Amino acid sequence: MIGQLSQRLSGLWPAGGRRGQVARRGQGAEALPVRLSSRTYAGTRPVPVRQLGFDQHLLWVCIALLAWGLVMVYSASIALPDNPRFANYAHTHFVLRHGVAIGIGLVAAMVAFQIPMKEWERLAPWLFAISLVLLVLVLLPGIGKGVNGARRWIPLGLLNFQPSELAKLAVLIYAADYMVRKMEVKEHFFRAVAPMAVALGIVGMLLLAQPDMGAFMVIVVIAMGILFLGGVNARMFFLISVVVVAAFSIMIMMSEWRRERIFAYLDPFSAEHALGKGYQLSHSLIAFGRGEIFGVGLGGSVEKLHWLPEAHTDFLLAVIGEEFGLLGVLTLIALFLWLTRRIMLIGRQAIALDKVFAGLVAQGVGLWVGFQAFINIGVNLGALPTKGLTLPLMSYGGSAILLTLVALAIVLRVDYENRQLMKGGRP
Repeated sequence: MIGQLSQRLSGLWPAGGRRGQVARRGQGAEALPVRLSSRTYAGTRPVPVRQLGFDQHLLWVCIALLAWGLVMVYSASIALPDNPRFANYAHTHFVLRHGVAIGIGLVAAMVAFQIPMKEWERLAPWLFAISLVLLVLVLLPGIGKGVNGARRWIPLGLLNFQPSELAKLAVLIYAADYMVRKMEVKEHFFRAVAPMAVALGIVGMLLLAQPDMGAFMVIVVIAMGILFLGGVNARMFFLISVVVVAAFSIMIMMSEWRRERIFAYLDPFSAEHALGKGYQLSHSLIAFGRGEIFGVGLGGSVEKLHWLPEAHTDFLLAVIGEEFGLLGVLTLIALFLWLTRRIMLIGRQAIALDKVFAGLVAQGVGLWVGFQAFINIGVNLGALPTKGLTLPLMSYGGSAILLTLVALAIVLRVDYENRQLMKGGRP
């Protein structure tokens, strides 16, 4: 009986029958066809998995922030021509200029991505020197453009270039290159830190002459962060931090209008400050209050209708809070937290691959984006004193968009070279 059963089974599956055909198909050029329900999906040749050249998620988060910022700049600035100050402007003036800045920034970012990190390391001193020259030129009458008592821009036709934004990137790359060169003496305070302190002092004097204390704060944080991540002695780093905090405190105490900003921040709704230094902050808080949890809807902001000054630049988050509510603000904060964390991980990975300069540059960009976003969000929410720093990738401002996109392109380049090394190739 067992013999008969085996013969029947062998008749169902002959050696040269379907089983053999399937086996031969699996070994041949064609793959095994798949049948689901009444449909048959023809087999195809195996295709090798395509490895991505850089972090696609990082790229898409940046694009999402750019797109959201473009929409919000239009929403926040559409009513500005109703103000006599902007009577000659079209309703699309600011959003079109913002779009042009994004376009120029994307082209510059694609160019920056093509430059190997070895070239950025070689160009670090020259880039720092160029930024110093531009910081001097912007102070000269006839070259620099003054707005509201500050001389920070050089007119270039399509956009007003702000040298302080270039200084952020230049100091970042220079500090990373400096730490690589001083790696052997990083435990000696004066030999490792003093030259960098002199360079920061020169940049600081030029920025405070504009005046632009906000940009100087960001540059100091970037430089200090790179020194710390580069391995400077922790006790020395603590000493530097104390000196920096003391220096900024003295600058605030010696400046009357900076002291007024601090007092206005402490009580923006008082009769003394509500129509003065606390005016922006008070209306920013009103905007967040109107937005509640879900917001009043895109375009429905009231505070942008000539109540909240600079709604499309420094206080764009207040308009987002009013139109998208608490959920919109939390989403924005989550995006910046993820972006900062991802950039720092790329930098850490580069250092693990023995690419110290590239790793420090990437982590410096993470500090730049994260710290500036933190300051802007804190100012808009009333958690920090008012300071003229834009929201990265979102606020209106051609130079800020341009240099931030270039910096992020450099991070993508670092990630690209990391992946090339991990695949056994050459960056």
